[in-house]
Amino acid sequence: MPVETELYDLLGVPPSATEDEIKKAYRKKAWTMEHHPNPDDPTAHQRFQEMAAAYEILSSVETREAYDRYGMEGMSRGAGGGPGFGGMGGMDPADIFAELFGASMNFGFDYGQSRGPRRTKGQDSHIPYEVTLEDLYNGKTVKMNMEKEIVCGLCKGTGAKGNAKPKPCIKCDGKGWTNVTTSLGPSRLCTHRAMCTECQGQGEKLREKDRCKKCKGNKTVKERTRQEIYIERGMADRQRIVLAGAGDEEPGIPPGDVIFTLKTRHHESFERSGNDLLTTVHITLSEALLGFSRILLTHLDGRGVHVTSPPGKIIKPGDSIILRGEGMPVYKTPDHKGNLYVMLEIDMPDESWLKTVDAKALAGILPPKKPEMDPKPAVVDEVPFEESDIVDVRETPFNASSSFFDHASGFQFGGDDEDEWEDDDDEDDGMEPECRTQ
Repeated sequence: MPVETELYDLLGVPPSATEDEIKKAYRKKAWTMEHHPNPDDPTAHQRFQEMAAAYEILSSVETREAYDRYGMEGMSRGAGGGPGFGGMGGMDPADIFAELFGASMNFGFDYGQSRGPRRTKGQDSHIPYEVTLEDLYNGKTVKMNMEKEIVCGLCKGTGAKGNAKPKPCIKCDGKGWTNVTTSLGPSRLCTHRAMCTECQGQGEKLREKDRCKKCKGNKTVKERTRQEIYIERGMADRQRIVLAGAGDEEPGIPPGDVIFTLKTRHHESFERSGNDLLTTVHITLSEALLGFSRILLTHLDGRGVHVTSPPGKIIKPGDSIILRGEGMPVYKTPDHKGNLYVMLEIDMPDESWLKTVDAKALAGILPPKKPEMDPKPAVVDEVPFEESDIVDVRETPFNASSSFFDHASGFQFGGDDEDEWEDDDDEDDGMEPECRTQ
């Protein structure tokens, strides 16, 4: 076992991780920090540097072995010929990043006039947008007012007044970055580059009197625009709608995109599963025994859906039917639709109804009661009848399996009958969707 696991913890892998697992973990974390940066986190760059240093040590057999044997204290003294955590073996984190993702990637190491490649387009704007199931079923056009950055028209993106030129930043000597040493604990130091706070990583700075009056030297100004997005029929939860080039502008590079990510709001009656819909409809005991012919539900487009059960068909608790072609429209081919699965829940009459009928006559009509057990057990205890709520039982810890209550009302999909009315019995593995009441 390693004497310490801090570097493994930085990458989120166990000490037993293979070389490929370490590489994948680093790639995943680096990719997340590149594509989902948190501009409000001043320590993000430092954490990436530390993570890159951890990857460099753990990705090499020699340095990993030295770290496992001596820990960071031994590494800082050069045990086993290791590079030491603070120096990162002389390798820049940007080099590690480029090695894994290619030279086109950039994590913000390209401050000032450094050698790294510049970004080829502006930052994308990611906007979550909440939609209803009705929106995804019917389609919807949304118009909205937005604010974006555009290149200043007065200074043409230079940020300067007239022919004024920026001067090299005194604090960073025009590099755009400064070296910062951070203590990670006793004998543990991490040296990394940090963006210069004086020139904001530009390596140069305009004097106050030389700044453009309109943009105040920022090179861009805010502008209100009106955007329109079309939510197509059959789109899915978390699907993206991209407005190419509608993002913030920056001098010298094309603007980024505005990306809307759809988030489906919870629906009270329907649940979606791919292109299929699931719902629950209540019927009476009379309808279960004698059949029904009525509007069972109101669909997502406002239509009433009328269903007639076949003569002589008795509906049993837990039965379900399939209404073919009544599911969600298929994305890009909305004339085709999935199926609508309906779970039929039988509402039993209450005690007040029983008082209005002749119980003996009713007993003569209904099927006979189950006979007593034969043979009887040797010992029989009389236990009082008491009503309970199954929710109370579910909330009580017990040692039965988690599927203990799932067998009595199993709901399975996929079976076929010979006519349009279909009871669904298939080889589902016992997992049932949670259908909601219509």
